[in-house]
Amino acid sequence: MAKIKAGVLGATGNVGQRFIEMLSEHPWFELTSLAASDRSAGKKYGEAASWRLESKIPEEVSDMTVVPVDPKKVDADIVFSALPTDLAKTVEPEFAKAGFAVASNASALRMVKDIPLVIPEVNPEHLGLIDVQQDNRKWDGYVVTNPNCTTIMMTVTLKPLMKFGIEKIYLASMQAISGAGYDGVASMAILDNVIPYIDKEEEKVETETKKLLGEFNGSEIVDAPFAVSASCNRVMVMDGHTEAVWVEMADNPSTEDIKQAFLEFDPGLSDLPTEPAPVIEVKEEKDRPQPRMDRNLGGGMTVSVGRIRPGIRYICMGHNTIRGAAGASVLNAELLKKMGKL
Repeated sequence: MAKIKAGVLGATGNVGQRFIEMLSEHPWFELTSLAASDRSAGKKYGEAASWRLESKIPEEVSDMTVVPVDPKKVDADIVFSALPTDLAKTVEPEFAKAGFAVASNASALRMVKDIPLVIPEVNPEHLGLIDVQQDNRKWDGYVVTNPNCTTIMMTVTLKPLMKFGIEKIYLASMQAISGAGYDGVASMAILDNVIPYIDKEEEKVETETKKLLGEFNGSEIVDAPFAVSASCNRVMVMDGHTEAVWVEMADNPSTEDIKQAFLEFDPGLSDLPTEPAPVIEVKEEKDRPQPRMDRNLGGGMTVSVGRIRPGIRYICMGHNTIRGAAGASVLNAELLKKMGKL
């Protein structure tokens, strides 16, 4: 099978590097373009990027020449966007207009009415918005987004609970510093500290969750009717967002009902290369999940849950730059290929 040509926009940054790590030996995609800012364009990637991941930079990637973030300069059929929000807002539509499929991790377009916000295990039917988007905008390409990293972990666990009639959700997050990027949190601010505020994070969780769990009626997404209340905190952990979740449900399920719903959750996507098995792993230990011990389960794509208590209350945890960022976009792209959209 011929591989699909793939490019990365914002290739030198933290999430861009995760994209490269996940795509360098992908069975369906071939990295053909790495795009970054003008200060990096024209350089070999190994010279332009300060590689920060534990894995070694792929040799063939190190020798690739970085190109400008310009549809005319990028040789690809699909581009994975790790662009900053302000840049993504204008650049991603330019690529879609030029005929590219855009799988975006940026927040700029997530809540735009005709742009899908997708987690494959949660709302694959929302990809029907692609046709609406192309009709509305007269684009040959399209943009598909994945949610905020905090939203992803919680919403994956909420999907199997929808059958119990969710009425209200409360979340308190303990978010890793890698979520802010390499230069995002000063060491003297986070060492020996918890920062009880992350700019715009709570708003993202509260709005994105309702769109993800809403209904596609053929022309638009009707948001889920329940309320979401979030309190987001930055903690001194490198990778892995931990979240305490409280869910009020009309059917008043027992803790055993909730546990079984998690254990039985099977979205039927095992043919996608990046899909983990299981999607949700239930931890029986009273002090799990923990980021250091559980963030790399399923190649960093599994969401762990534990401490399921009456209320209903539980803890969920996942790798924020893999499941919560680059891996989410890659999984979206795999689903697009499966659906014949690439």
